[in-house]
Amino acid sequence: MTEKMTTHQADEDARNQDIQIYVDGRIVHRSKAMVSVFDSGFMLGDGVWEGLRLYDGSWVFLDEHMDRLFEAAKAIDLDIGLDRDGVISALLETQNANDMQSDAHARLMVTRGVKTHPFQHPGLSKSGPTMVIIMEHSKPKLPRPIRLATVPHIRGLPMTQDPKLNSHSKLNCILACIAAEKAGADEALMLDVNGFVNTTNACNFFIVRKGAVWTSTGDYCMNGITRQKVIDLCHANDIPMFERNFSLVDTYGADEVFLTGTFGAQTPVSEIDGRQIGNGDMGPVTERLRGLYKALIKESSA
Repeated sequence: MTEKMTTHQADEDARNQDIQIYVDGRIVHRSKAMVSVFDSGFMLGDGVWEGLRLYDGSWVFLDEHMDRLFEAAKAIDLDIGLDRDGVISALLETQNANDMQSDAHARLMVTRGVKTHPFQHPGLSKSGPTMVIIMEHSKPKLPRPIRLATVPHIRGLPMTQDPKLNSHSKLNCILACIAAEKAGADEALMLDVNGFVNTTNACNFFIVRKGAVWTSTGDYCMNGITRQKVIDLCHANDIPMFERNFSLVDTYGADEVFLTGTFGAQTPVSEIDGRQIGNGDMGPVTERLRGLYKALIKESSA
């Protein structure tokens, strides 16, 4: 039986059993890191988050991640309780407490805070926001390209749950992931409301056809920072790049397929709905973009 994989596959690291976690201004051992059962995030998924990667002592594309966090907080009318410098200071404090220099991942989460009663209205969150930073030693591990299965679940419309929000409410994507695993795949390929290929349950989606890179219009997918970096790298390096609507037919006939995300950068895809993509291995355009992206990270961390 083929090993199950995800785009967040990493080597096990024993140091993660003793990580220190930031909880509302305190640094505590993971065994003591807790939030209230009345917290808005636990009760209703009311909050936003960011995932960040540490490379050679620097948090990669930190400005873009802070921009997205504060934009998302404003969109849901959530006062984070700290300014931009305060959030970065909390991130660095957690990094120092764990003595991390590279190959680390942080999940920074902010919720509307503890409610006075277990009901929906945001006005019941009277104590101020909850902020947690979980930081782990993690190095991406990809023993093989991953397999996708198309699922019936779609990313929401902006007037329901805007897919551009990194919100705590991820049930739709979790159900998509479950459906893909039941179909024997690693992750889910999700369509948009018009039936065009959109994204996966965890990452942004790209195909390569005759040397040209295609991705969705971006109207119904997460506004991925790595996604945008790949688009920019294509334009800067004379790689034809198209943000367009395309179908599963276009996808099945692609020469290469890859996913983008903060953790895995560019993850190759070998199979979609039982159909092999290209020769089933990482293609030359994907490999070139991985190299360009690594160079960009080194440049931004210098």
